[in-house]
Amino acid sequence: MYCYDCKENICLICFAGKHRNHNSDLIPEVADSFRHRISNDVQQILSAIGSASKRSGMDAAKFRSKVDDVEKKVLAVGDAVKRSIDSQVNDVLMQLQAVTSENAEQTESVQEAYQLALVKVEDFCTDSQELLGKRPTDITLAACELHDRATELLDNDIAAVKYRPPHVTFAFTPADVTQVKRINLIGKLTVRREEQPGTSYLLCNMLPVVIFY
Repeated sequence: MYCYDCKENICLICFAGKHRNHNSDLIPEVADSFRHRISNDVQQILSAIGSASKRSGMDAAKFRSKVDDVEKKVLAVGDAVKRSIDSQVNDVLMQLQAVTSENAEQTESVQEAYQLALVKVEDFCTDSQELLGKRPTDITLAACELHDRATELLDNDIAAVKYRPPHVTFAFTPADVTQVKRINLIGKLTVRREEQPGTSYLLCNMLPVVIFY
């Protein structure tokens, strides 16, 4: 016999004595009933673990999706900040390039003036050497004109060779990088952990909630 009240197997003597008023039945019949209950328990456990696994996978995918969304926002803001910095760098470089272009044009102009003056100086030197080898009367006749040419070369042609840098004053004052590091340029990430209602602590204790603003 099997005693339901005591949850133990008993003999007929015990059934007639100590377990006389207990709920009892034959062991083969009780075993069949227990087999059915055990099978049901197995099915319920398998069903529960399957549902929990599926729910856990869906929750994990949902959480990963939230993380991906925040990651995209962070990267988008970071790209915007980078573009802003690149734009500022380009603006400063363009201003510097404008000054450099102006200086390059003047340098080219000075080089052209130098080449023209050099030709005139070579002609003047050649004429001067030829005159120095001539008769005194020839020297006195051409000396004043040659001197005028020398004065013109000094005052006009050679003076034009002088390089004059652009009349601008510029300086670059770097931003305080240490201050920039202290400034939050992309935003703040807040992670708040909340207990999910109906969540099985065996599978998932707490699910973090990520908020981006």
